[in-house]
Amino acid sequence: MPLIPEEPQIHESAQGPRATPASGRTAPTPRPVPGPRPAAPSRPGRPGPLRPASPGQRTPHGGATKPGPAGPAVHTTPASSSATPQIQLIPASAEGALDAAEEAVDLLLESGRAPSDVLVITTGEPHPWAAHELSFGEASYWAQHDARDDVFYADAAVVERAASRPVVVVAVNGGAEAVSTVLSLALSRTGTLLIVCGDPQQINSVLGAGV
Repeated sequence: MPLIPEEPQIHESAQGPRATPASGRTAPTPRPVPGPRPAAPSRPGRPGPLRPASPGQRTPHGGATKPGPAGPAVHTTPASSSATPQIQLIPASAEGALDAAEEAVDLLLESGRAPSDVLVITTGEPHPWAAHELSFGEASYWAQHDARDDVFYADAAVVERAASRPVVVVAVNGGAEAVSTVLSLALSRTGTLLIVCGDPQQINSVLGAGV
């Protein structure tokens, strides 16, 4: 008989505790489920800032091109020029050597060479300009040489007085006996480039094979 009064108490308490633990357990479980879902959009946001970081690194790489002052590479060219002048041979006959030399001078000036950088030497007859200027006297002729305002023309007879210039053009237009002397003097007065217009065999025999 003592079991009977206890049964109604169990029924009343069963309704209460069943509702509370069920509601308490179920409520926390569904609520955190939506919570982690919004956390997912935050992940795509992370790769976003990484992308702008990469272009930021590219800009310093652009700055790294500054050491590209390969300008020092340019310094290597004068170093080579200071060693020995370059020799260029333009095949031409004795009659056409002067015209070939004139064409070479025109190309030099068109390429940006200053007229004062060029000295033209003839082994045979003087250049018409030199003959014309010498007609006014040697004083005025050499005054133009010292002024270094323009291309200067000299022949075998006066080439020893000519000063060195960056580029020397030699027209082998005759005077076979003077070719050797003129070419050696021209080479000694050349800064960076010696251009010789004439017979290749004759020039190679003086300056050396392979010119």
